[in-house]
Amino acid sequence: MRVTLRRSLLWGAGLILVVALWASGVVGLGAHQIAMHGVPAGTASLHLADYRVGIEGLPIPGLADNTSGLTFSPATGTLFTAINRPAELAELSPDGQLLRRIPLTGASDVEGLTHVEGDRFILVDEGRHRLSWVTITAGTTGIDLATAPFLTLDLGAFRNMGFEGISWDQRRKELVIVQEMWPVRVLVIGGLDQAVQGQGLGVTVREWQPDSWAGHFVADLSSVTVHDPTGNMLLLSDMSSVLAEYSPDGAPLSLMTLWSGWHGLTGSVPQAEGVAVGPDGAVFIVSEPNLFYRFDPAVTLSQP
Repeated sequence: MRVTLRRSLLWGAGLILVVALWASGVVGLGAHQIAMHGVPAGTASLHLADYRVGIEGLPIPGLADNTSGLTFSPATGTLFTAINRPAELAELSPDGQLLRRIPLTGASDVEGLTHVEGDRFILVDEGRHRLSWVTITAGTTGIDLATAPFLTLDLGAFRNMGFEGISWDQRRKELVIVQEMWPVRVLVIGGLDQAVQGQGLGVTVREWQPDSWAGHFVADLSSVTVHDPTGNMLLLSDMSSVLAEYSPDGAPLSLMTLWSGWHGLTGSVPQAEGVAVGPDGAVFIVSEPNLFYRFDPAVTLSQP
């Protein structure tokens, strides 16, 4: 009896250790590094391992809390982030300065947004599992989501573990959405623009998976962005503190760890919630409560 109890305790302690190592990102980091060795030379990549922090943990002036989600608009050359309490959007300069705030009404828990084209954006409301199409111009002073075109996606996600990040894929005209956890997953949705414009309900939904034995090695997903020049996908994890780059077919390409001492960081990124990429390859990250980071590439981006 005593031996059986001791064995059970050892098994339990071992299981806890494995789960803790997995959640920390250490196991996933190793798996990703091993998988990257099989990527053919010359594959288009941002080479995240070579990035260095240019702006570290800058408190965004005028924002106190709850920054979540990030997108870069080539039309304005600026960034947009979401704040869920109070519900609003904020426009930022590439060096993290607040340019304006745009109040949202009719929102429950907006966690992410993505630029589509021109002045068109899509917001994701985690609380309602809803995608809303909105227009943001230089003169926009407020947005009422009750009057915006929307689609509701009821895909079995928990209310506060639902759709956390969103990115528009310009090449394929598809929307990429990440579910935070339980389960961690990436969904690719096609036909949305046509559906919202009343051109028929030809919406398709498929699940995207990394092409690696480790699968989604991270403990959660907090944001996603598709790098338009290469078509590669960048997945951000808050709990595992990593940013991983994948080719469109799921091959692991590169990795940025957001820990103190890596990439020039003097401290770990505390709660990474949003990621975007600029036209020069700069990677921008916002972290709760209101911190801004910019990582700069050390090499010229490789193209196929």
